[in-house]
Parts: sequence; structure tokens; C-alpha cells
Amino acid sequence: MNAIAAKSHTDSMPRGPLWAIGAVLLAVLVGVAGVRLSGESIRAPDAAAVATRSLRFEDRSDGSVAVLDARSGAQIDTIHGEAGFLRGALRAMARERRKQGLGSAPPFELIARADGRLTLVDPATGERVDLESFGPTNAGAFARLLTAQPR
Repeated sequence: MNAIAAKSHTDSMPRGPLWAIGAVLLAVLVGVAGVRLSGESIRAPDAAAVATRSLRFEDRSDGSVAVLDARSGAQIDTIHGEAGFLRGALRAMARERRKQGLGSAPPFELIARADGRLTLVDPATGERVDLESFGPTNAGAFARLLTAQPR
């Protein structure tokens, strides 16, 4: 009985298909590594900007964040509480500025594009966040800042 069990166990999975799967996986990994190491951008080109606003974000003593129009200096909004996505995106960009030894003075650029996409760019570090990737609700948190009026 052991000879039959041993024979069925070894014959249960043909080696040919396993080698083929392994070869395909290796080819995919080599291809991906080649593209990544080439430095070639795989992003779709940006559509033309239809609206742009320079923004600064300042922490306040009460824990809120003031949103300022960088050109006029006028406060256009205040972020209270957690404001999850908005604060998270700003924290990530501020972290990159700290790593590069930059302060909070240079403004961010909020760009609405002809194809409906919304991009937050930090010209000081070159970092960017394509906001539509996080869904319409999260992108909307930033979209309202494009047209917000001074308070």
C-alpha cells in the first residue's frame, strides 16, 4: 500500500507546468525590473492645467491648520479635527520637506487638469500626489480649496 501511495504522491503534479509557471514569473520580474531600472516614466502624461492655486498650510495653537492663499496671504479655510485624508496627504509632504531640510514657507500647488484630475505638487521637493487616485470624496476635500474665498 505504501508503494501505491508513494507513486500517486509523486505523480500528482506534473513538473512541466510548474517549470512553465516559474519561467513566466521570472520573465515578468525581469521585465518589471528592467523598466524600473531604466528610469523611464510609466505615468500617463499630464493634461493641461485649467486652474492652479498656490497654497500654504500653517499649524495653529488650537490644533487646527490654516489654509492660506499663497499669493494674497488671505486665509481661505481652516482644517479642524482629524480631516483624515487631507491631513494625511499634507503630513506626507511635510515629512519629505523635513527630510530635505526645508521649511514650510514654500507654497504647494493645487492643479486642476482638463481631464478632471487633481494634483497636489510640492515644487520645493518635487513630490506630487494625484488626488483622484484616492476617490472623489478625498479629492473633493482638496478641490474645494481651488475656489474657496478669503474668510
